[in-house]
Amino acid sequence: MLLKRAVVLAVTMVALPNALAQTVQKPGLQLPSTAAANKQLIVKMFTSAFDAYTKFAFGHDDLQPVSETFNDELNGFGASIVDAMDTALIMGLDDIFNTALNFSSQISFAHSPITANSVSVFENTIRFVGGFLSAFELSGNQHTILVEKAKELADQLAFAWVGDNDIPFGHLDFSTTPPTPLIATSNIAEAGSLDLEWFTLSKFTGNDTYRNLTEKSVRHMIALPDPLPGLPGQCIDPSTGESDCAYVTWGGGSDSYFEYLVKYQRLTGMADQTFINTWRTAVDSSIKTLRKVSTVGDHVYLADFDDDGLIRHIGSHLACFHGGNWLLGGKLLNNNTIVDVALDLVDACWNTYQSTATGIGPETFAWISSDGNFTGGDAPAASDLQFYKEHGFYIFNGGSDYILRPEVLESNFYAWRVTGDIKYQQRAAAAAQSFQKFLTINGGFSGLNNVDSTATDADARIDDQESFFFAEVMKYLFLTFDDPEHISLDNFVFNTEAHPFPVGPVQPGFGSQPLTTVEKPKFTATATGAIPAISSNPSLPKQIEPLIHGLFGRLRL
Repeated sequence: MLLKRAVVLAVTMVALPNALAQTVQKPGLQLPSTAAANKQLIVKMFTSAFDAYTKFAFGHDDLQPVSETFNDELNGFGASIVDAMDTALIMGLDDIFNTALNFSSQISFAHSPITANSVSVFENTIRFVGGFLSAFELSGNQHTILVEKAKELADQLAFAWVGDNDIPFGHLDFSTTPPTPLIATSNIAEAGSLDLEWFTLSKFTGNDTYRNLTEKSVRHMIALPDPLPGLPGQCIDPSTGESDCAYVTWGGGSDSYFEYLVKYQRLTGMADQTFINTWRTAVDSSIKTLRKVSTVGDHVYLADFDDDGLIRHIGSHLACFHGGNWLLGGKLLNNNTIVDVALDLVDACWNTYQSTATGIGPETFAWISSDGNFTGGDAPAASDLQFYKEHGFYIFNGGSDYILRPEVLESNFYAWRVTGDIKYQQRAAAAAQSFQKFLTINGGFSGLNNVDSTATDADARIDDQESFFFAEVMKYLFLTFDDPEHISLDNFVFNTEAHPFPVGPVQPGFGSQPLTTVEKPKFTATATGAIPAISSNPSLPKQIEPLIHGLFGRLRL
């Protein structure tokens, strides 16, 4: 079978050090003549969605555009306003930014307005702490209230680290003072995707505790036994610090752990190469073990690897961030093998968009490759096989929905900025047109139950305009059509909610250390250890305690 690109044996990445890092964006990138009109369309979509939110849901987390009401699934702190703030800045929408700034200054994180819901450390970090600090930097470091709000929230979230635990619990009960950790297993994405934001908070507060807490969590997970080199199982027990399963995926539950390895190295510029080397090992391992090519269309996918050591031929919209992430890391490492595979991954994910009736991709999908079609679920039905014969994938396990996810457009944005190929402009424009045609309702944008149906009645829709529509979908589309030097990939890294943080020049020697062949013990399931007793006031490092106890008298995703 002829593959789309010849892939150099991945093992060469382990044997040889990379050349010095280079720029990520293609030099001299020129926008096509269509970009200006497309950029204005995205601004129009953003302002329409925010106006609808303002009319029906202001101060709450999400607009429900079909029923013209709201929900507070993220604890009622006003997620959409904070997620929209830096996008408004980037678009030059000062009125919306000022509205968001004024609202943000009044948020109190002392308690969740919706106390019945647990507070996610991960979700509140990536949306609020990240959103506040990104807007602070993008606005010229002049609105210090944004740092204060990020600090106020982080001081509450810091109670997720109990005693000497390296790994934070994933959720807290904010109805108690101080917040009480909810004892449960977590995953590597939740525990390993906090360091960009908390490192930045340490930078602006002068308190290194925030960085120490989140960085030690990632270092702990890097040191754990892996089912595959560089690829940890996605489940982790904060009580013991041990892995709790051997399931490997670049999808939900693991995704942003991998994403942040390369981004944290780039943001911090630290001489220690542990993070980028771990990322490079994960990519090497993925190319050798998880990279699969469909028997129809030669589409390149990354499979999952389950607890039984079996390849599962499944993918997801969430996992489609990997193409953009690999482009970033591949360019920083000057590694064309990674870049070429990344572009194949981008193409395969885009194919899930162009193959449906709406031109929008599904939540989950599956395929068949030379080693079979095992998914861990039912064998494909006749209708699945027919769809596969036409498109090189099929919608898997009822995952035909779309909830305004950004990942395919995120990777498309990276591919445009890296290559300058006009097809990525055309794809972004096609997606925007599909959103306009199939998602708009009452001024806002809803999800869809079935992306392969053109029905747009109320029953066909998912009644939620997720806050990340403002932070991610609108931002990545806008930046695709905007001046490439604005928020350049050589000057910023994005957190997983697309909040950008400025970075300095790439440090000499980035990723130049050769990978070692140190063998970690292979993962084996172990019995869960005893859960330590949790007091009403968990012990925190001494330097953070004053930050917490002095905040409740001050004026918060």
